[in-house]
Amino acid sequence: MSNEILIIVMFAALLIGLIGFGLHLGFLLGAIAVITGLVGWGGTDFLGIFPLRIWAIMHNYVLVAVPLFVFMGYMLERSGFAEDLFGGVEIMFGGFRGGMAIVTIAICTILAATTGIVATGVIMAGVLALPSMLRRGYNKGLALGSIAAAGTLGILIPPSIMLVFYASQTGISVGKLFMGAFGPGLTLSALFIGYVILMTTIRPMWAPKRGEVPEVEIPGLPKPPDSIIAIQKSSHPRIRAFRGLIPVAVLLAAVLGSIIVGWASPTEASACGAAGAIFIAIAYRKLTFNALKEASLHTVGTMGMFGAIVIGAMSFTAIFSGLGGRQIVYALLMSLDIAPMALLLIMLVIVIILGMFIDWVAILLILLPTLVPIQVAMGWDELWFGMLLCVTLQTAWLTPPFGYSLFFLRGLNMPGVTMADITKGCIPFILLQMIGVGLVIAFPQITLWLPNLLIK
Repeated sequence: MSNEILIIVMFAALLIGLIGFGLHLGFLLGAIAVITGLVGWGGTDFLGIFPLRIWAIMHNYVLVAVPLFVFMGYMLERSGFAEDLFGGVEIMFGGFRGGMAIVTIAICTILAATTGIVATGVIMAGVLALPSMLRRGYNKGLALGSIAAAGTLGILIPPSIMLVFYASQTGISVGKLFMGAFGPGLTLSALFIGYVILMTTIRPMWAPKRGEVPEVEIPGLPKPPDSIIAIQKSSHPRIRAFRGLIPVAVLLAAVLGSIIVGWASPTEASACGAAGAIFIAIAYRKLTFNALKEASLHTVGTMGMFGAIVIGAMSFTAIFSGLGGRQIVYALLMSLDIAPMALLLIMLVIVIILGMFIDWVAILLILLPTLVPIQVAMGWDELWFGMLLCVTLQTAWLTPPFGYSLFFLRGLNMPGVTMADITKGCIPFILLQMIGVGLVIAFPQITLWLPNLLIK
């Protein structure tokens, strides 16, 4: 069997295993690598390459920052600052048409800069904001789509673990990637808010103002947390909102600022961020043994899933490369007689299609060794190209059939909310994501202005 056919069989088996049997991605990638290696090499000599590849990525010092940033996010989640933000800001702006959806997107943008974890943003917004929006008669698709889309910003806006991982694989400075991500991340947030404003202007009853229509009691819909009720009854909601924002803003300024200006490495800054999150929990009187235990266990669980996918993907890419897959794909794409921009679009479409089925970690490990040489050959700016890939990968969290944000929202089990409702609500925001990708292509300064400003 030729190498070209084996490579096609590898990807076909991957899609069949995911779609047809729902197998775990990490174990599936590893199994395909072993079976293909046995067929391609006719023996077990190839197995020695797996531990060498895995050791190389385990030995990468930059990746130590990933579990520390994950722990920081989970610890901040338990500190209670999000309740203050949602409760205080909603009181201030809930009287505007579409105000709750706009506030949710804005706060998810802030959460993205604190957690770096999509699940945290989507679930927290779903628990704290979705029940109120449904009671007030918000259009179900608008409410669900705004939460799911805004929650995905956590994988892009620093301190994004995807950017840390991208830096570890390409050698680009983490600080440069963090700086470059602010422009695209805030652009997407602005597009989401603009869409809400547009739709609520065209169709006012999609998002009634507070008191415009009577609230609907929906059986089984959870009541707001006691902390939110206390804020709503407070005479000083602005103080509560700022109380939630200020300590986190100081922490982020210290963590991200130290990386960007070069005072600390990403690993050092992430350690300070994890410690700072504990101090914030202490300040909010939320640091208990259970809170610390839950944050630690969630971190271990997240990193276990991350590690399984990394090990499987490294094994898969080792066989893919051994069969000459990189050279085959590189030669195929470079042989196309098309304009450079058309080639770029083909590459991004490949990323989008893979993102519908495969986790971003596996996509980066599989595609980067092939796509980065093409970027170098075409003379594209490495930071701009990297942010294009990352913004495009963010779309994978919303696209069915395996968009994780869809399942996070469905997992909340809100009464009357189906997977069809969630998917339908996300479609406009997927299109907005595509517009965001187009803007980053058309206007590279969205990515490059801040790095150019701060790096002389």
